[in-house]
Amino acid sequence: MELVVGIPAYNEEKTIGSIIIRLQKIASKVIVCNDGSTDLTAEIAQRCGAIVVNHPKNLGYGAGIRSIFQKAGEINADILVTFDADGQHRIEDIQTVIEPILKNEVDIVVGSRFLKENDGVPEYRKFGIKVITKVTNATLSDKLTDSQSGFRAYNRKALSDLAISDYGMGVSTEILIKASNKGMKIAEVPITILYDGDTSTHHPVSHGVSVLFSTMKFISIEHPLKFYGIPGIILSAIGLFFVVWTIQYFSEVGDFPPVLALIAIGATLLGTILIMTAILLYTLVNVVRERGG
Repeated sequence: MELVVGIPAYNEEKTIGSIIIRLQKIASKVIVCNDGSTDLTAEIAQRCGAIVVNHPKNLGYGAGIRSIFQKAGEINADILVTFDADGQHRIEDIQTVIEPILKNEVDIVVGSRFLKENDGVPEYRKFGIKVITKVTNATLSDKLTDSQSGFRAYNRKALSDLAISDYGMGVSTEILIKASNKGMKIAEVPITILYDGDTSTHHPVSHGVSVLFSTMKFISIEHPLKFYGIPGIILSAIGLFFVVWTIQYFSEVGDFPPVLALIAIGATLLGTILIMTAILLYTLVNVVRERGG
């Protein structure tokens, strides 16, 4: 079995070497995507024996995951485990993460930070992750507790069938939504995160908003009838209600109610636009998929 561990890394010279050396004891190969680092990340990774994929500039976490997927496919990995370079993931948990794939039970395994008590995740980060996870779960057949975990395992089918497009942190959601739409089985297992303060280089608010918008973007593309159609129908119904109210008010009072009329026109117009958007985007997405398939 070809077990490959992929590490997206940006300026991680302090930790990358020791992580690679420890991973090589259990993995067939280690891939490091050096995402435009300005320190010695690439040199250290190469000297430690990792397969290094270099980006000429910092492209983002999603671009790193995409490059790792491509390289893992090229070297015929049976299982790919994605692993953070900052030392927060425990190498001992890799066996737990790959176990459901070894048993041929699932296609993707997510290491969840929230399946254990006293997870140690800062409360403000936990809140943001849970909000994004709830939004993501609206589109998934297999409900999760931690949609943003980067500690994951993928089987060969997932590696070959998933086309990644997001360059940023939204890639975690993109993968889950696309995998679910393709009928892949997704499971979670508990992992332990080693927090030494807050090692994130992203501002928590801007990071959370960015990921949430990215999540909504993929939901709107993958499920346009739900995302645009349902709000469109609701707004159209509200508009129709105010249309009837406006007519009834005019007939009974004899005075034209401009506020009611504006609400009726606005809600009806917006609802119609959303319904048309849902139909057009649904048609377009399916045409693209048919031509691509």
